[in-house]
Amino acid sequence: MYLIEWGFWRMATQSESARKSLELEMTSAEKRANRDFYQSDLEEEIHFQTVSERPYARGPVFAFNEIFLEMRCGGSEEKRGLITLATLGGIAPAALISITITIGFIWLDITDHETRSPITILTTLIMLSASATIIYLYSKYGVRLTRLEMLTSRHLLIRFNRKTQQVHLHRPSYCGGIVTFPWKTTGSTGIYPEDDSLSVGMRLGLVWHPSRTGLPHMEMAFVGKQGQGGSELRDEWEFIRRYMEEGPHAVPRPRLSTQLPSPIQAFSAQFEGLGRFFRKSSWLFKLALLMVWPAFV
Repeated sequence: MYLIEWGFWRMATQSESARKSLELEMTSAEKRANRDFYQSDLEEEIHFQTVSERPYARGPVFAFNEIFLEMRCGGSEEKRGLITLATLGGIAPAALISITITIGFIWLDITDHETRSPITILTTLIMLSASATIIYLYSKYGVRLTRLEMLTSRHLLIRFNRKTQQVHLHRPSYCGGIVTFPWKTTGSTGIYPEDDSLSVGMRLGLVWHPSRTGLPHMEMAFVGKQGQGGSELRDEWEFIRRYMEEGPHAVPRPRLSTQLPSPIQAFSAQFEGLGRFFRKSSWLFKLALLMVWPAFV
């Protein structure tokens, strides 16, 4: 969801005082792990060595030619639509019912003098306060979140340009906007075999460290589908690496996807990362998944 990218962007661009306040709350172990993570990122050469003998792009891939490769980019793609459902199915009806009841109470107090009493007037004031609170809280805090996802079928894109040796992130302005990085500054999370067990359900992460880009913050992008193991992430990173280093002839040609709204893509996204797990699971678990398929729909 774009909400994820928005959150990462806010974290990356938070003020120095907020960053120091967060560091004060971290334990010594967390500070050490954070420092080690940054140090490993500085070893740029390791990212451009061969990590797999089976380069493969699981997609979605939108463009593939001699000049550039364009792929889907973004975290929690499979959860898009939840904010729309929550807003249209929860917040909007609650606000509408509250406003309707409040208007009804006010109308009765104005037109029906016989039933009007301190209790009805107090009830009207309570309902008016509740409605005003709901509208105020949503307009102040909710709109800026729901607008990121409401009724949208957009995709964030990442483009790898072989001709210029650059990587372009295509994002809305509130998620960092469109930005370009040199290819050689790109770091990857899909390089260590020992991380395979930790990568189930994760996407390939690309990282641009401040020491390489000159920016005051780190940039990160999540590429493609959820993995079913670190080996898939390494295969995908190897596909991108060989394309940029050697050319399109060095990798198998991927199946291209459409950028148009697609119910099939929206549905299949719910099952990313589950294929291998589903095949190896017990019949009882498979039955449980079949029973909850309406939730996936």
